[in-house]
Amino acid sequence: MASASASTDSGGGRSEMRLVDRCIDAAARGAATVEAWRRQRRSLERLPAQLADALLRRLAARRLLFPSLLEVFQHSVEEIDLSGHIAINAEWLAYLGSFRYLRVLKLADCKNVNSSAVWALSGMSTLKELDLSRCSKISDAGIKHIASIESLEKLHVSQTGLTDNGVMAISSLKNLHLLDLGGIRITDKAIRSLQVLTQLEHLDIWGSEITNEGASVLNAFTSLSFLNLSWTHVTCLPILPTMRCLNMSNCTIHSICSGDSKVFIHLEKFIISAASFGNINEVFSSILPSSLTYLDMSSCSLSNLYCLENMKNIEHLDLSYNRIINDAVEYVANIGMNLKFLSLSNSQVTSQALCVLAGTVPSLTTLSLAHTKVDDSALLYISMMPSLRTLNLSHTCIKGYDSLAQHFITFLIISVYLIFQ
Repeated sequence: MASASASTDSGGGRSEMRLVDRCIDAAARGAATVEAWRRQRRSLERLPAQLADALLRRLAARRLLFPSLLEVFQHSVEEIDLSGHIAINAEWLAYLGSFRYLRVLKLADCKNVNSSAVWALSGMSTLKELDLSRCSKISDAGIKHIASIESLEKLHVSQTGLTDNGVMAISSLKNLHLLDLGGIRITDKAIRSLQVLTQLEHLDIWGSEITNEGASVLNAFTSLSFLNLSWTHVTCLPILPTMRCLNMSNCTIHSICSGDSKVFIHLEKFIISAASFGNINEVFSSILPSSLTYLDMSSCSLSNLYCLENMKNIEHLDLSYNRIINDAVEYVANIGMNLKFLSLSNSQVTSQALCVLAGTVPSLTTLSLAHTKVDDSALLYISMMPSLRTLNLSHTCIKGYDSLAQHFITFLIISVYLIFQ
């Protein structure tokens, strides 16, 4: 009875959601419909936040939203995403600044949002997240208005017109947990000014001018769990014990844990695409082997995979665009028990590599062998991967596609997605 009741409740919930969706769809049917209910402003002020958010999203998607219509939502909406809407300008922000309960405002790629326009947002007391990514007209003058929003916890200003001076103004936002400064040519001076943001957990400074000197102060962020340093001059990092995700793509890496060889970082995700290394084994020796589950080493010109020897819990492994040959795949086989995603595309492996992997990757669901020299002799080994669902064999030497499909049918592997070209 309990099970039947739960099922009925679940079915009723789905029916209710479908009804709500139809109502929202009807309310956003066209300009005439919108004008009809816009005059009923008082009734919309009592609209629950979740429904108000959904209605506004539907209007924005259908290009039925205009500045004065925003006034209808100022007492109900909590989240607004207008990313990519070119029409957004100072007039729109003048209305948005009066929203009493707004928590999230996303204006990424709104090319007409400039520094004077964001003045309307200054002093908002409920705003927790603001996204101005790629709003290229936002300069240091604009960020001074943003710095007055003391409630902000997440701020995205990547690829804007900020300089060191603008970033230094951000240091007044003491509640920040996430700060995205990607693509801004800030220097060590700006990074040092941010040390006061002790609650920071996520810091994105790809493409900056930061050096090892600036990176040395990162240990001031005692809660930092995500760090993106790709395309920077940083080669060494201090000990960052709370780090869980690190991106150092297109960097030259000497150490990710300078100063104490006995300290292990509990790194879960390591992205080092197109990176080069002083001593790659030394770099990996700083990572607690059991913690790493995601590793992107694409385009690193690697031929030896000895650094993977103890990484038994890796689930996602990207080795594409490397000089890997069949012998190196033995290291992958040794850590293959938990592997779910593997890319060997654009490497030097042949069908012999699949022979090595057969029987060692029971959980593998996605395999890419694109642009390799594997041929029909690999089909038998591929069929011995029981969990495989997605397989990319584009630009290989395999010709027996009918045979391959039959293998998957025989082994009851359904919903397999084969990519050929």
